[in-house]
Amino acid sequence: MPKFSNRSRENLSTCDPRLQKLFWEVIKTFNCTVIQGHRNEIQQNEYYKNGRSKLQWPKSKHNRWPSLAEDVAPHPINWQDTNRFYYFSGYVKGIARMMEIPIRWGGDWDDDTNTFEERFKDLVHFELPEKKGGE
Repeated sequence: MPKFSNRSRENLSTCDPRLQKLFWEVIKTFNCTVIQGHRNEIQQNEYYKNGRSKLQWPKSKHNRWPSLAEDVAPHPINWQDTNRFYYFSGYVKGIARMMEIPIRWGGDWDDDTNTFEERFKDLVHFELPEKKGGE
């Protein structure tokens, strides 16, 4: 039976309760690793500098408290098996829909199911979308 490591549980605890609820449901049947939830200023600016994020501090949803974004990968992680990341995202989005939790994935930012048009693919990124008129 899949379960979170201590580090994954710690990272998940920095996230919005809706993200926590979603991924506690996902882990029941799909083994995954929570790579990161909240990012501090140093971490965020390092990600930006290295091209792993398009946003500087404090503009990322990872910078909110609790975090409105998290990076989660299927476990064990195989960065070369991108098909598994796409499969995992569909699984997560399906569970989120059943739970009525809106979620946006970094492989399809505009949520139009066309992943080929995306210029910046962040296949481990899941976030709560902005509410109409701001949050």
